[in-house]
Amino acid sequence: MYVYIYGTSRRASLVHKTCLLPLESIMMESEYSADTFAASGSLRTSTYIYTSMATFWTYSYACSLHEEWTFLLQSRWTKIKCLYIIARYVPFLLFAGHLYMNFIPDEDPKKCHMIDNICSCFSIISITCSESIFVLRTYVLWNKNRFMLAAMLAAFLAAGAASTGLFFAFLHAVPFETSPIPGITGCYQPSDSIGFYVPFILSSVLQLGLISVTLIRALQTWQVSNNYLLAVLLKHNIFYYICGFSCSMVNVLASVFLQDAYKAMFQDFQFIILGILATHMHLHLWHKDQHQHSSMLTPMSEMSYVGRSTA
Repeated sequence: MYVYIYGTSRRASLVHKTCLLPLESIMMESEYSADTFAASGSLRTSTYIYTSMATFWTYSYACSLHEEWTFLLQSRWTKIKCLYIIARYVPFLLFAGHLYMNFIPDEDPKKCHMIDNICSCFSIISITCSESIFVLRTYVLWNKNRFMLAAMLAAFLAAGAASTGLFFAFLHAVPFETSPIPGITGCYQPSDSIGFYVPFILSSVLQLGLISVTLIRALQTWQVSNNYLLAVLLKHNIFYYICGFSCSMVNVLASVFLQDAYKAMFQDFQFIILGILATHMHLHLWHKDQHQHSSMLTPMSEMSYVGRSTA
């Protein structure tokens, strides 16, 4: 004998689902637990966030399409351009993987684990390229000082290696779970996976160090040079590092205080925002360089400019 019942939620505003259950099951339990509804609500919110980010990224790309292709077709092939292309287009693969995982119903937790590992690799590639662009920009700001480059690369590689190792260690230590409520798709790691905040603490420390280095250089050159492109470069670097530090702090707080899928929903948000900033700032600086014909006191050959002496 079967009857229809409606699932309700005390802690999450979910769409009511009609479920067909045996009478014996109804006698044992008439509704899902509050924790189950809370986890399902976090999955729904995470899906909304990823869909919004994918829409925003596509809109951002469409708005700059003409400038983008002008840069790709006219600029020389250098390491900065390669980093730009990777940082610009890898997020499309990241979104494809997460949206697939969030929207395909009846996910196997093992399959979720595999897809999340792939998406994590895309995230690491994206953030590595974005950060590398600004490490090279800071190197140029310091007149290609080799000691400064060596110090930044050592800090960057140490923080990156430690963060990647810890992130995948915690990722494998905590299994994925799915929602038993019909109509709720996606996977999440339960609330006890608090160790994810450690890589973001390391990232925030790195960002603080790069902010300090850029501010020192800004103070040194403030009274010396009135070059417009140099001023833009300094402002871009400082703004980028501050955004990176702020996003890392948000992820630390989310990992410590939030639960279920809420814990991880800002992680890729940080990578996407920094990818947008890195590529748009470099695109803006390159186009400004095409319209500025004054010489720069700082050598800019590492920034891949075409035209003038750096063609």
